Amino acid sequence: MSESCKTAMYNRFYLGIDVGTGSARAGIFDPSGAMRGMGVEPIQMWRPEEDFVEQSSDDIWDACGRAVRAALTEADLDGAQIRGIGFDATCSLVVLGEGDMPLTVSPSGAAEQNVIVWMDHRAVEQVERINATRHEVLRYVGNVMSPEMEPPKLLWLKENLPDTWNRATKFFDLPDFLSYRATGIDIRSMCTTVCKWTYQGHESGLDESMGRWDASFFEAVGLDDLAQEGFERIGRRVRPIAEPIGGLSERSAAELGLQLGTPVAVSIIDAHAGGLGLLRTPVDGHAPHENELEKCLALIGGTSSCHMAVSREPKFIDGVWGPYYSAMVPEYWLTEGGQSATGALIDHVVFSHARGAELCEQAERRGTTAFALLNERLDALAADCSFPAELTRELHVQPDFHGNRSPRANPRLRGMISGLKLSDSVDSLALLYLATIQAVAHGTRHILEEMNRAGYDIHTLIACGGDTKNPVFVREHADVTGCRIALPKEPEAVLLGSAMMGAVASGDNATLLAAMGAMSAARGIVEPAGGEIAQYHDRKHQVFHRMYEDQLAYGRLME
Repeated sequence: MSESCKTAMYNRFYLGIDVGTGSARAGIFDPSGAMRGMGVEPIQMWRPEEDFVEQSSDDIWDACGRAVRAALTEADLDGAQIRGIGFDATCSLVVLGEGDMPLTVSPSGAAEQNVIVWMDHRAVEQVERINATRHEVLRYVGNVMSPEMEPPKLLWLKENLPDTWNRATKFFDLPDFLSYRATGIDIRSMCTTVCKWTYQGHESGLDESMGRWDASFFEAVGLDDLAQEGFERIGRRVRPIAEPIGGLSERSAAELGLQLGTPVAVSIIDAHAGGLGLLRTPVDGHAPHENELEKCLALIGGTSSCHMAVSREPKFIDGVWGPYYSAMVPEYWLTEGGQSATGALIDHVVFSHARGAELCEQAERRGTTAFALLNERLDALAADCSFPAELTRELHVQPDFHGNRSPRANPRLRGMISGLKLSDSVDSLALLYLATIQAVAHGTRHILEEMNRAGYDIHTLIACGGDTKNPVFVREHADVTGCRIALPKEPEAVLLGSAMMGAVASGDNATLLAAMGAMSAARGIVEPAGGEIAQYHDRKHQVFHRMYEDQLAYGRLME
């Protein structure tokens, strides 16, 4: 069926807007979950000091408008045909002052730099002090808070930029900023507040909110003024994801090229939107039933990786974020593992290598990618091996170059490589590239081990993201973890998840689970190899754990 015929079948379309680390994207989907059009626009980033990463909320919003207009053009649709909108974004911190003007978060003092990006690690000292309190709310972040979360970032601002702290009228998680900017209505998301701000979504709330803030936590960590203000600056109205907030304001409708009053959903974090787009992908010919969800995990691979699983009952796992109530699928508890650098780590290893620039030039001449060329070299090098993974028998990578998010939950861990030779050839780069992918996969296996030990029964990974377009990445993850990997028909699962929220906000789908079932489809399954390959990776996994122990031992020697 032609695209024009498919478009003619539907008069209802849903818009997902995703703000990632490097770009704003918009995707338009029909009720079956088929994408009709997409737009992508870059966003600016500043790195004023090591471990500082900043953006601009004005720049992000402008990029969203350009992306939406590009998606409408590609879909050949009018803005009035969009029935509902869902926003997702990274869990970055946005600071606004009087009149919603941006306030600086930067040592540079630039007002437009008013976003502390999720991956910014400036607040390591603050998070260590927060963790030392051992407060009860930390049970819901695996007992160890990360510098990627918002309380340590807020504490850093209070201690280092007091003028910004005192002048700020609103502190937003980026997804909630987007829905506020779209509607003018300050409603915060159960997803953002529960996952990144310590909001207790499972407890009885007041007024129009579900859940409550724990004032004693903010008092214990030095953010008592937020509690004394009644949490006005961080959100007094917290609602479930996908619930309609209200309609697009006149100003925002004009900026996005959409219709005034188009319903906007309560927002979600980007990885969690990917979870929505994945978890009911049909496996074995049918979408997982609600009681089968605990056997599946959504793997969202990009700059970093997130590992999302849901359960009816809370599961407490040291070093793994959560359990978070109603933070992804309403009335389910979310467990969230993650790796701070995966795609970013692979890029770093490849493009910082002595042959990285040469490889990029060759890829450009051939009209392909550096990764495709490396995969070709691995195929050639593996011609005399029992299986390709065997190429790294003497080469091992410990992947925590940017710290460990879970389950070790230690931002001070660093990467290690064992087995380097005095060689800078493209072949040596190909082997290091493979060993790095395997290290990332062993990190996923470690997270799965801890989840299954706590009561999950995960055998299927449903995967999306840029990394999953790489067949070597997918193969090694299947073989290392021993799990089959389901690949969705729609590779842009994050955008799809946001569009699902738009479908619910519009009223066209009664529940989020219903939208997930109606708009998901599968592309294929990759099975783990087992046998000799599984035994090989069992030994590699022992090395993976031993390298961590060795790093701790080195630290003790140097104390």
